[in-house]
Amino acid sequence: MSTTAERLADLRKKLELSQEPAGEAGAAKRAKKGIPSPRERINMLLDPGTFVEIGALVRNPADKNSLYGDGVVTGHGLVEGRPVAVFSHDQTVYGGTVGEMFGQKVASLMRFAAKMGCPLVGINDSGGARVQEAVTSLRWYGEMAIAMEALSGAVPMVSLILGNCAAGAVYQPICTDVVIATESAHMFVTGPQITREATGEDVTADELGGAYNQADWGNIHHVAKDEKAAFEWAREYLSFLPSSCQEEPPIVNPGLEPEVTDTDRELDTFVPDSDNASYDMHEVLLRIFDDGGFHEVGSDMARNIITGFARVDGRSVGVVANQPMYLAGALDAKASDKASHFVRMCDAFEIPLVLVVDTPGFMPGLEQEKAGVIKRGGRFLFSFVEASVPKVTVVVRKAYGGGWAVMGSKALGADVYFAWPTARIAVMGAEQAVGLVGRRQLEAAPDDQREAIRKQMIDFYNATAATPWPAAERGYIDGVIEPAATRLEIRKALTLLRDKKLQRNPRKHHLLPL
Repeated sequence: MSTTAERLADLRKKLELSQEPAGEAGAAKRAKKGIPSPRERINMLLDPGTFVEIGALVRNPADKNSLYGDGVVTGHGLVEGRPVAVFSHDQTVYGGTVGEMFGQKVASLMRFAAKMGCPLVGINDSGGARVQEAVTSLRWYGEMAIAMEALSGAVPMVSLILGNCAAGAVYQPICTDVVIATESAHMFVTGPQITREATGEDVTADELGGAYNQADWGNIHHVAKDEKAAFEWAREYLSFLPSSCQEEPPIVNPGLEPEVTDTDRELDTFVPDSDNASYDMHEVLLRIFDDGGFHEVGSDMARNIITGFARVDGRSVGVVANQPMYLAGALDAKASDKASHFVRMCDAFEIPLVLVVDTPGFMPGLEQEKAGVIKRGGRFLFSFVEASVPKVTVVVRKAYGGGWAVMGSKALGADVYFAWPTARIAVMGAEQAVGLVGRRQLEAAPDDQREAIRKQMIDFYNATAATPWPAAERGYIDGVIEPAATRLEIRKALTLLRDKKLQRNPRKHHLLPL
């Protein structure tokens, strides 16, 4: 019979083995790649000293040579003092691939996150399914998918891609709220070698799944310079989110700058006099929210629209804004996908929406029609109508046609709708309108007078039709405000809307245009 001291020694030995299951060879492999251990990665995310590991001694009982952990480290800790469930793939154990015990550990952690009502963060560096375990691996991918579905929209879910993730190792992250990757990371359904063998297509890993390419295609929401920057971005992102849909996000520094400031007054001269002159919408956003702070989501995709988080009187808000510096702020298929995803995410976690508008409408052309701009634009529209959170819109300059509608129009459910005096609200821009309704008059005009008449018609349209006044007179705008007052007007509007409740008709779900 063993003594207590012997049992303690045995425990300590097993725990020591579990910290580096693949031994010196595994550590050397990791050192050669220049990557941290899975536990070091977890500690980069969490508050110091708060990680509590679950399942360190899990291994496959059917294999006497199996390694502790089975390729994944799971547990929980704190981020800014709030609980978070976390798992991290271990590249040194079966390449971080999914086996039976791996699946059990992660599915169990997901159920823990659902029970506790806390965010789930996955740190991914995996080869996907474990070939040696065949159908068992696939089975546990299914089990993890079922466990994760219960978390969607209930708690924030964040994925970090820190290595080469393939096949099943990308389907789990893509179903989370946001995907963060380092510049050196790759994600693809099939890697270059299998792609070459299956299709004959010769592509590099960067072409197929490089972080910036995947961000451009809409699969990654943020590309970080390195792992440290990726974890910092994740921590800041979580600071804007509640722990679950049953809670509210943290309130940070409320009551700051209760009066109009010099920074606010800069907005009075910010919009260029020329309708065709561009400016950086980020500069507007930095002046209308708390502390000049803005946490952008999706900066490397569809740059003609900006999405991200800010705070108003210390409370989180989701921001959707047009960017005149790219495609003149016109909407397209990619921008619609980006905006609709963000709007639905904010609505799931009861985060109010602020839309800042300067768009000439939807991009025309064959390529956009082939890309499905009708359906994808419809998703954006549907997502905004469906959202029941407080919704505030500010029209800075152009709000034309379909762009006016989907960018937070009062007709589609905005609770409070403001416009600056520089706003142009109309079916289309002056040049297009004159070309449409004044075509016969221009064709009949003498050649030497045609351009002057055209300019007169454009000026008349801009002075009478494309202004905020017709919309204000009909009650389609709640107020035409001085730009300098925008920050405080948004604050008052969201304070008024804080207790907004919207009852929905009972149904299983609507049919989003897909």
